[in-house]
Amino acid sequence: MSNKHQLLAAGLDLAYGDRQIVTGLSLTVPPGKLTVIVGANASGKSTLLRGLARLLTPTRGAVYLDGKPIHQMPTREVATLLGVLPQTPIAPDAIAVTDLVGRGRYPHQGWFRRWTTEDDAAVAEALNATDTADLAGRAVDELSGGQRQRVWIAMALAQDTQLLLLDEPTTYLDINHQVEVLDLLTDLVRQRGRTVVVVLHDLNLACRYADHIVAMKSGHIVAEGSPGDVMTEAVVADVFGMPSRIVRDPVSDTPMVVPIGRHHAGSLEGQAKRGVAVTY
Repeated sequence: MSNKHQLLAAGLDLAYGDRQIVTGLSLTVPPGKLTVIVGANASGKSTLLRGLARLLTPTRGAVYLDGKPIHQMPTREVATLLGVLPQTPIAPDAIAVTDLVGRGRYPHQGWFRRWTTEDDAAVAEALNATDTADLAGRAVDELSGGQRQRVWIAMALAQDTQLLLLDEPTTYLDINHQVEVLDLLTDLVRQRGRTVVVVLHDLNLACRYADHIVAMKSGHIVAEGSPGDVMTEAVVADVFGMPSRIVRDPVSDTPMVVPIGRHHAGSLEGQAKRGVAVTY
């Protein structure tokens, strides 16, 4: 199924009580692409995702899903189009993995919530895709942090929506499972035409996997576009307050951020004196 659903924010203000986090932000999420939101801590990236996901009501502006204000749409209608994995999801005590993943199917069930073979197939596919099928009968609260994270991702996949928003889905995962999750999200985009928006901390994984990067600072978008256009030394310095060198990733041929700590600044000065230049 091709993706025709449009998600955008217009003049968005988001706040927690009196604390303003996002101000006057406008963003059009590219359909059928993997968008990654990056930024320093407290830059507003998770708050923006919550606003896009209808988990936080704007104080000004609006989020539109297919041209409709998303906060005015029926919850069930939104849930059939847009799946969300928040940063710290909470599972009911002692719930089994298969039951938690099955909750992702609720928006697709009829008035009497009848379980179908299609629901079974969606849950099985989500468990297999996240390498959690062998955990199906276990209680979620008995799992390691990494296992729990993969189960939550399975629930979001079982919802089978055209739009998927995930807040730091690689948290608690070792590097192998981080890459597996991002490969899986890429498959959803390239093979199934899904639109995926992810908040990530790892800039180099963001550059490897993103079709579109949004760099945020102090509740505003500093830059957005392809990794090659966005991830520059100037943007890294502005967004993260960190000097760096941008080199070519030898695996993906995308920008790779090499941070410069104060203990290595002297080495860099020495390279400059010798006329050594390493840039992307």
